[in-house]
Amino acid sequence: MSDMLIDYYKAIEASSRSMLDAAKLQDWDQVVRFEGACAVLIEQLRHRARSEQLLPEQRTEKTRIMQRILHNDAQIRYLAEPWLPQVERQLDASKPMLH
Repeated sequence: MSDMLIDYYKAIEASSRSMLDAAKLQDWDQVVRFEGACAVLIEQLRHRARSEQLLPEQRTEKTRIMQRILHNDAQIRYLAEPWLPQVERQLDASKPMLH
């Protein structure tokens, strides 16, 4: 069953790559959708990892996958940086005013 566990890492990597592709297109709605998919996969991975372990060769593969995910995340953050003030303004504008 260890193959199943590594498949979660692969799926998370694929989703992070899709997030990066969407960020390059400035499709922030799609980025958010893929981010949600990643969150679900991560939770499923956490649950499954309680009862399963990776084989030694899979641990090496996991390390490479995690490095690519972190690289994708850094690129997404770089692409999102100019948009963050605009998003914050939109969020602030949608909040009810308390007086």
